[in-house]
Amino acid sequence: MLNRSFFLSKLAVGALLSATLVLGACSEDETTALSSEPIIHGDEPGAPETFDLSNGMQVVVIPDRRAPVVTHMVWYRVGAADEPEGMSGVAHFLEHLMFKGTDTIPPGELSKIVARNGGQDNAFTSSDFTAYFQRVAIDRLPLVMQMEADRMSNLVLTDAEVMPERDVVLEERSMRVDNNPRSLLSEKINQALFPVHPYGTPVIGWEREIEALSTENAIAFYDRFYTPNNAILIVAGDITAAELRPLAEKYYGSIERRADTPPRVRETSVGPDGPLRVEHADQRVRQATVQRQYRVPSYRNAPGLDSEAMDVLATLLGGSATSRLYRNLVVGSRVAANAGSWYSGTALDDATLGIYAIPAPGHTIADVEAALDAEIAAFLEEGVSQEDVDRTVNLLLAEAIYARDDQQDMARIYGVALTTGGTVQDVLDWPDNLRKVTPDDVMAAAKKYLDLSRSVTGILKPAGDI
Repeated sequence: MLNRSFFLSKLAVGALLSATLVLGACSEDETTALSSEPIIHGDEPGAPETFDLSNGMQVVVIPDRRAPVVTHMVWYRVGAADEPEGMSGVAHFLEHLMFKGTDTIPPGELSKIVARNGGQDNAFTSSDFTAYFQRVAIDRLPLVMQMEADRMSNLVLTDAEVMPERDVVLEERSMRVDNNPRSLLSEKINQALFPVHPYGTPVIGWEREIEALSTENAIAFYDRFYTPNNAILIVAGDITAAELRPLAEKYYGSIERRADTPPRVRETSVGPDGPLRVEHADQRVRQATVQRQYRVPSYRNAPGLDSEAMDVLATLLGGSATSRLYRNLVVGSRVAANAGSWYSGTALDDATLGIYAIPAPGHTIADVEAALDAEIAAFLEEGVSQEDVDRTVNLLLAEAIYARDDQQDMARIYGVALTTGGTVQDVLDWPDNLRKVTPDDVMAAAKKYLDLSRSVTGILKPAGDI
């Protein structure tokens, strides 16, 4: 995610800067920009509150008074799938470069300042979004808001800082992908599943294209996408929208739009034109695996309750140790050491529904793949009961309730939804929509989306294994 250079010689500068920023945040006579009146979405404790700044930046507040801490996040509606052709990896590269400094914060100092103030920070990039966050005590919120706003508009990039960081990213790719057989198989599966769509390109980028990225490429990407009208501020914790609003206006409201964000239109129709298979054999593999991914609609583009039904389907089939695949393949026939399924439904475009199994000792890849196919066929033939659906829905609802105990999880839920075409109301409606899913909905989704002609089966095996 990040590999930032720390310069211990600048600790003293950073400490002085920290104090200055905190004191600056306490001033009350500085100007503010206008924003819309906050809206409270619901009447339950912790109901999200929203408002918009006049420059187009969206703000979401998730009050949680249990401790005097906040998680402060800025999300940008841009990810690897928005990169110009031939510049794969530039979104993630820029994420690294955002820690290089501004006119007022020396390179590498931002994280040190957060740490010296008792906080934690980091960032992450996906195909559809990029986000930066800090977790701090409530009295340090103005400090991190000021620094985050500063790098939104005043990032300073030079070859002296950028070129070494490009080497860091190349090393990260080598460590996380090129030396990881599972990651290499995932790249092959994604390429086959999304042959034209940018989801087939790895978020970290292709090595040859990372090597060609320049300072000018990063600055152009920053200027095009890191504008407040393309950003969402999410603060979860010991604060309300009424309390956050003057701070948001002060630090973010004065930032001018640098660009109109382009429409996020990508190819969506071309997928596998039949059951495809990819393999990766590697001498570093100790445990073979078979997985199958189906290209399916996401929450954004699925009709009706199909996405909710796929969430239930994936959890019911293989989402826990009591799921059908685990009970029958691991505990029952013992052909598999592990088995499961998932639905990754939060995407701007198409999503994936997947199943997997790991052969138990004494069984081959062919054994476990045949058992997996037989279980899916039996499931489609036998159907599912109301009791099974109710139990699965309750499990998913319980997980959603547990997520409320973590400020960062809550901020992430809203951040992902809002950067992939969803709304705050979509998040709030999800539990009720999930409760509407019937056994017929689950089986209709299974028959419609467990479609081999839209799937890629990936095999990971030791080199020389048959």
